[in-house]
Amino acid sequence: MATALRCDVEVLVVVLTEFERVRFARHLSLVTEEGQKRLRQATALITRCGGVGGAAALYLAAAGIGRLIIIHEGNTTPSNLNRMILQTHDWIGKPRIVKIRESIHRFNPDVELVTLAEPFTEALGDKLVPKADVLLSCTPVWEERVALNAVAVRHRTPLVEAAMNGMEGRLTVIVPGETPCLRCLYPEDPTGDWWDPWGFPVLGAVAGMTGCFAAIEAVKLIVGQATNRHRLGQPLTNRLLVFDTATHTYRTVRIRRRPECPVCGKLG
Repeated sequence: MATALRCDVEVLVVVLTEFERVRFARHLSLVTEEGQKRLRQATALITRCGGVGGAAALYLAAAGIGRLIIIHEGNTTPSNLNRMILQTHDWIGKPRIVKIRESIHRFNPDVELVTLAEPFTEALGDKLVPKADVLLSCTPVWEERVALNAVAVRHRTPLVEAAMNGMEGRLTVIVPGETPCLRCLYPEDPTGDWWDPWGFPVLGAVAGMTGCFAAIEAVKLIVGQATNRHRLGQPLTNRLLVFDTATHTYRTVRIRRRPECPVCGKLG
Protein backbone atom coordinates (compact mmCIF):
# COMPACT_ATOMS: atom_id res chain seq x y z
CA MET A 1 0.00 0.00 0.00
CA ALA A 2 1.36 3.42 -0.92
CA THR A 3 -0.64 6.07 0.86
CA ALA A 4 0.54 9.62 0.15
CA LEU A 5 0.04 12.01 3.05
CA ARG A 6 -0.61 15.69 2.51
CA CYS A 7 2.23 16.62 4.89
CA ASP A 8 4.91 14.95 2.75
CA VAL A 9 5.86 18.03 0.74
CA GLU A 10 6.78 19.98 3.87
CA VAL A 11 8.48 17.32 5.94
CA LEU A 12 11.99 17.85 4.57
CA VAL A 13 12.22 21.38 6.00
CA VAL A 14 11.29 20.28 9.53
CA VAL A 15 14.06 20.13 12.14
CA LEU A 16 13.48 18.37 15.46
CA THR A 17 14.26 20.45 18.51
CA GLU A 18 16.54 19.16 21.26
CA PHE A 19 13.52 18.85 23.54
CA GLU A 20 11.72 16.74 20.93
CA ARG A 21 14.73 14.48 20.60
CA VAL A 22 14.65 13.89 24.36
CA ARG A 23 10.86 13.62 24.60
CA PHE A 24 10.61 11.03 21.84
CA ALA A 25 13.95 9.31 22.44
CA ARG A 26 12.36 6.00 23.47
CA HIS A 27 10.56 5.55 20.16
CA LEU A 28 12.78 7.33 17.63
CA SER A 29 14.50 4.03 16.86
CA LEU A 30 11.09 2.72 15.79
CA VAL A 31 9.60 5.64 13.90
CA THR A 32 12.95 7.14 12.75
CA GLU A 33 13.73 10.85 12.70
CA GLU A 34 12.07 11.23 9.30
CA GLY A 35 8.96 9.53 10.69
CA GLN A 36 8.93 11.85 13.69
CA LYS A 37 9.01 14.83 11.35
CA ARG A 38 6.05 13.37 9.48
CA LEU A 39 4.16 13.00 12.75
CA ARG A 40 4.80 16.61 13.67
CA GLN A 41 3.50 17.75 10.27
CA ALA A 42 0.47 15.43 10.24
CA THR A 43 -3.16 16.06 11.13
CA ALA A 44 -5.49 13.37 12.50
CA LEU A 45 -9.27 13.79 12.72
CA ILE A 46 -11.15 11.86 15.42
CA THR A 47 -14.92 11.47 15.59
CA ARG A 48 -15.90 11.27 19.27
CA CYS A 49 -13.22 11.41 21.91
CA GLY A 50 -14.72 9.20 24.62
CA GLY A 51 -13.52 5.80 25.78
CA VAL A 52 -12.00 4.76 22.45
CA GLY A 53 -11.27 8.15 20.89
CA GLY A 54 -9.89 9.64 24.11
CA ALA A 55 -7.22 6.95 24.37
CA ALA A 56 -6.42 7.30 20.67
CA ALA A 57 -6.08 11.08 20.96
CA LEU A 58 -3.89 10.88 24.05
CA TYR A 59 -1.48 8.40 22.50
CA LEU A 60 -1.30 10.31 19.23
CA ALA A 61 -0.37 13.35 21.31
CA ALA A 62 2.20 11.19 23.12
CA ALA A 63 3.66 10.13 19.76
CA GLY A 64 4.08 13.76 18.69
CA ILE A 65 1.19 14.31 16.27
CA GLY A 66 1.19 17.93 15.15
CA ARG A 67 -2.53 18.58 14.94
CA LEU A 68 -5.75 16.93 16.11
CA ILE A 69 -9.23 17.74 14.85
CA ILE A 70 -11.72 16.40 17.40
CA ILE A 71 -15.51 16.32 17.09
CA HIS A 72 -17.38 15.57 20.31
CA GLU A 73 -20.58 17.06 21.70
CA GLY A 74 -22.35 16.94 25.08
CA ASN A 75 -21.55 17.47 28.74
CA THR A 76 -19.62 15.19 31.09
CA THR A 77 -21.82 12.80 33.10
CA PRO A 78 -21.02 10.47 36.00
CA SER A 79 -21.48 7.47 33.71
CA ASN A 80 -18.70 8.74 31.42
CA LEU A 81 -16.07 8.35 34.10
CA ASN A 82 -15.61 4.59 33.83
CA ARG A 83 -13.94 5.00 30.42
CA MET A 84 -13.39 8.62 29.32
CA ILE A 85 -9.85 9.17 30.54
CA LEU A 86 -9.76 12.78 29.37
CA GLN A 87 -12.70 13.73 31.62
CA THR A 88 -12.59 14.33 35.40
CA HIS A 89 -15.05 14.13 38.29
CA ASP A 90 -14.99 17.88 38.88
CA TRP A 91 -16.10 18.47 35.27
CA ILE A 92 -19.51 16.76 35.56
CA GLY A 93 -22.18 18.89 33.90
CA LYS A 94 -19.70 20.87 31.79
CA PRO A 95 -18.85 20.57 28.07
CA ARG A 96 -16.72 17.52 27.34
CA ILE A 97 -14.89 19.21 24.49
CA VAL A 98 -13.43 21.85 26.83
CA LYS A 99 -11.99 19.20 29.14
CA ILE A 100 -10.68 17.25 26.15
CA ARG A 101 -8.68 20.30 25.07
CA GLU A 102 -7.42 20.90 28.59
CA SER A 103 -6.39 17.28 29.19
CA ILE A 104 -4.50 16.92 25.91
CA HIS A 105 -2.73 20.25 26.31
CA ARG A 106 -1.68 19.41 29.86
CA PHE A 107 -0.09 16.27 28.47
CA ASN A 108 1.44 17.80 25.35
CA PRO A 109 1.04 21.57 24.95
CA ASP A 110 2.65 21.49 21.50
CA VAL A 111 -0.28 19.72 19.84
CA GLU A 112 -2.46 22.07 17.80
CA LEU A 113 -6.12 21.37 18.57
CA VAL A 114 -9.24 22.07 16.54
CA THR A 115 -12.30 21.05 18.55
CA LEU A 116 -15.99 21.11 17.65
CA ALA A 117 -18.92 20.34 19.95
CA GLU A 118 -21.42 19.04 17.41
CA PRO A 119 -22.46 15.76 15.75
CA PHE A 120 -20.40 14.58 12.80
CA THR A 121 -22.18 14.86 9.44
CA GLU A 122 -21.09 14.49 5.83
CA ALA A 123 -21.42 18.24 5.35
CA LEU A 124 -19.09 18.88 8.28
CA GLY A 125 -16.74 16.18 7.05
CA ASP A 126 -16.47 17.73 3.61
CA LYS A 127 -15.12 20.86 5.30
CA LEU A 128 -12.73 19.14 7.70
CA VAL A 129 -11.48 15.96 6.05
CA PRO A 130 -9.46 17.75 3.33
CA LYS A 131 -7.40 19.24 6.19
CA ALA A 132 -6.54 15.81 7.65
CA ASP A 133 -4.02 13.13 6.71
CA VAL A 134 -5.69 10.27 8.59
CA LEU A 135 -9.15 9.76 10.09
CA LEU A 136 -10.15 7.76 13.16
CA SER A 137 -13.73 6.53 13.55
CA CYS A 138 -14.29 6.11 17.29
CA THR A 139 -17.96 7.04 17.59
CA PRO A 140 -20.70 4.79 19.00
CA VAL A 141 -23.22 6.45 16.66
CA TRP A 142 -23.72 4.34 13.54
CA GLU A 143 -24.87 7.30 11.42
CA GLU A 144 -21.63 9.13 12.20
CA ARG A 145 -19.57 6.08 11.21
CA VAL A 146 -21.39 5.83 7.88
CA ALA A 147 -20.96 9.57 7.29
CA LEU A 148 -17.21 9.48 8.01
CA ASN A 149 -16.77 6.45 5.76
CA ALA A 150 -18.55 8.22 2.89
CA VAL A 151 -16.45 11.36 3.28
CA ALA A 152 -13.22 9.34 3.60
CA VAL A 153 -13.98 7.57 0.33
CA ARG A 154 -14.99 10.80 -1.40
CA HIS A 155 -11.74 12.52 -0.43
CA ARG A 156 -9.63 9.34 -0.60
CA THR A 157 -8.34 9.79 2.93
CA PRO A 158 -7.15 6.78 5.02
CA LEU A 159 -9.54 5.83 7.81
CA VAL A 160 -8.92 3.76 10.95
CA GLU A 161 -12.23 2.10 11.84
CA ALA A 162 -12.26 1.08 15.55
CA ALA A 163 -15.17 -0.26 17.59
CA MET A 164 -15.78 -2.23 20.78
CA ASN A 165 -18.69 -3.83 22.64
CA GLY A 166 -18.38 -5.42 26.07
CA MET A 167 -15.15 -7.42 26.14
CA GLU A 168 -14.72 -7.45 22.36
CA GLY A 169 -13.27 -5.13 19.76
CA ARG A 170 -12.79 -4.83 16.01
CA LEU A 171 -10.36 -2.79 13.97
CA THR A 172 -9.44 -2.27 10.33
CA VAL A 173 -7.73 0.32 8.14
CA ILE A 174 -9.64 1.63 5.15
CA VAL A 175 -7.68 3.07 2.21
CA PRO A 176 -10.23 4.19 -0.38
CA GLY A 177 -9.73 2.48 -3.72
CA GLU A 178 -7.43 -0.17 -2.24
CA THR A 179 -9.38 -1.80 0.60
CA PRO A 180 -12.98 -2.50 1.56
CA CYS A 181 -14.84 0.46 3.02
CA LEU A 182 -17.28 0.24 5.93
CA ARG A 183 -20.19 -0.31 3.53
CA CYS A 184 -18.40 -3.26 1.98
CA LEU A 185 -18.32 -4.87 5.42
CA TYR A 186 -21.83 -3.81 6.50
CA PRO A 187 -24.06 -3.29 3.44
CA GLU A 188 -27.18 -2.86 5.62
CA ASP A 189 -27.76 -0.52 8.54
CA PRO A 190 -28.30 -2.29 11.88
CA THR A 191 -31.90 -2.28 13.01
CA GLY A 192 -33.98 -2.85 16.15
CA ASP A 193 -32.24 -3.68 19.41
CA TRP A 194 -29.06 -4.86 17.69
CA TRP A 195 -27.55 -1.38 17.79
CA ASP A 196 -27.99 0.85 20.81
CA PRO A 197 -25.29 3.55 20.75
CA TRP A 198 -25.80 4.53 24.38
CA GLY A 199 -26.70 1.17 25.92
CA PHE A 200 -24.04 -1.39 25.02
CA PRO A 201 -21.72 -2.55 27.84
CA VAL A 202 -18.30 -0.90 28.14
CA LEU A 203 -15.38 -1.97 30.30
CA GLY A 204 -13.17 1.10 30.26
CA ALA A 205 -9.95 -0.82 29.78
CA VAL A 206 -11.34 -2.53 26.65
CA ALA A 207 -12.35 0.83 25.20
CA GLY A 208 -8.89 2.19 25.99
CA MET A 209 -7.21 -0.83 24.47
CA THR A 210 -9.22 -0.37 21.26
CA GLY A 211 -8.22 3.29 21.17
CA CYS A 212 -4.55 2.38 21.63
CA PHE A 213 -4.79 -0.06 18.72
CA ALA A 214 -6.35 2.73 16.62
CA ALA A 215 -3.51 5.12 17.50
CA ILE A 216 -0.93 2.48 16.50
CA GLU A 217 -2.56 2.09 13.08
CA ALA A 218 -2.69 5.87 12.59
CA VAL A 219 1.02 6.14 13.40
CA LYS A 220 1.78 3.33 10.94
CA LEU A 221 -0.07 5.19 8.20
CA ILE A 222 1.73 8.45 8.91
CA VAL A 223 5.31 7.22 9.32
CA GLY A 224 5.21 3.98 7.32
CA GLN A 225 6.94 5.35 4.24
CA ALA A 226 9.75 6.83 6.32
CA THR A 227 10.48 3.55 8.14
CA ASN A 228 9.92 1.27 5.13
CA ARG A 229 7.42 -0.39 7.50
CA HIS A 230 9.97 -2.93 8.72
CA ARG A 231 9.91 -1.64 12.31
CA LEU A 232 6.24 -0.78 12.76
CA GLY A 233 4.76 -3.44 10.52
CA GLN A 234 2.02 -3.16 7.93
CA PRO A 235 -1.25 -1.33 8.67
CA LEU A 236 -4.39 -3.47 9.02
CA THR A 237 -5.40 -3.05 5.38
CA ASN A 238 -7.63 -5.73 3.82
CA ARG A 239 -7.75 -7.37 7.23
CA LEU A 240 -10.15 -7.10 10.15
CA LEU A 241 -8.74 -7.59 13.64
CA VAL A 242 -11.28 -9.31 15.90
CA PHE A 243 -10.37 -9.71 19.55
CA ASP A 244 -12.07 -10.96 22.70
CA THR A 245 -10.41 -9.93 25.96
CA ALA A 246 -12.60 -12.35 27.95
CA THR A 247 -10.62 -15.25 26.48
CA HIS A 248 -7.72 -13.22 25.05
CA THR A 249 -8.23 -14.55 21.57
CA TYR A 250 -7.01 -12.40 18.68
CA ARG A 251 -7.45 -13.16 15.00
CA THR A 252 -7.29 -11.30 11.72
CA VAL A 253 -9.83 -12.02 9.00
CA ARG A 254 -9.16 -11.31 5.34
CA ILE A 255 -11.72 -8.91 3.91
CA ARG A 256 -12.42 -7.88 0.32
CA ARG A 257 -14.01 -5.00 -1.52
CA ARG A 258 -17.46 -5.47 -2.97
CA PRO A 259 -17.53 -4.34 -6.62
CA GLU A 260 -21.20 -3.44 -6.18
CA CYS A 261 -20.59 -1.31 -3.07
CA PRO A 262 -22.54 1.96 -3.54
CA VAL A 263 -19.85 3.95 -1.71
CA CYS A 264 -16.49 2.72 -3.01
CA GLY A 265 -17.37 0.26 -5.78
CA LYS A 266 -16.53 2.65 -8.62
CA LEU A 267 -13.15 3.75 -7.27
CA GLY A 268 -10.12 2.67 -9.26
